[in-house]
Amino acid sequence: MNSMTKLTRKDLYSLEEYSEIRDDFRARVMQHKKNRRLDLGDHLVLFFEDRLVMHYQVQEMLKAEKIFDADGIQEELDAYNPLIPDGTNWKATMMIQYADVSERQQMLTRLVGIENLIWLRVGDQEKVYPVADEDLERATEDKTSAVHFLRFELTPSMIAAIHKGETISAGVEHPEYSTTLEAIPANVAESLAQDLQSIQ
Repeated sequence: MNSMTKLTRKDLYSLEEYSEIRDDFRARVMQHKKNRRLDLGDHLVLFFEDRLVMHYQVQEMLKAEKIFDADGIQEELDAYNPLIPDGTNWKATMMIQYADVSERQQMLTRLVGIENLIWLRVGDQEKVYPVADEDLERATEDKTSAVHFLRFELTPSMIAAIHKGETISAGVEHPEYSTTLEAIPANVAESLAQDLQSIQ
């Protein structure tokens, strides 16, 4: 099953089945997530979502809420399926992390708009900036949220270059928070390539 196919009820384990395999499934997902994390400086992290991660999230929600009726299950699928990449994009949860609460509050007022100023770049092609927080209002004029959802839409030539092993760089260009990664870690690049369909 490729990482772009949306989840359906047929893909899910029953609550009973899930309780039996949960430890193994969770271990597999945690291992997988290590290849889906990108640190941009000390306080900003991108967690790239995919089908396996969303499958885990849905199962955990069903378990926590003890949901087993068709409508309840469909609601969770409708909530999490949009976070699965579509073959031409990457989808990520962005988190701004400061251990000190007052520093975090202060920085969230200084980092307004940061979610639009993160970029990924394939080789020497144009930088790709995300579509942030579709259908969600997560920021105000004087404060940003600590969590944002980002979609990076790629062109066919970028996708082809990624499948050929082209370097992916990344960065943030906010006046209060600026950082550049000349190349994202190989394990992350490899995992992200699997989110993209091969361009014939």
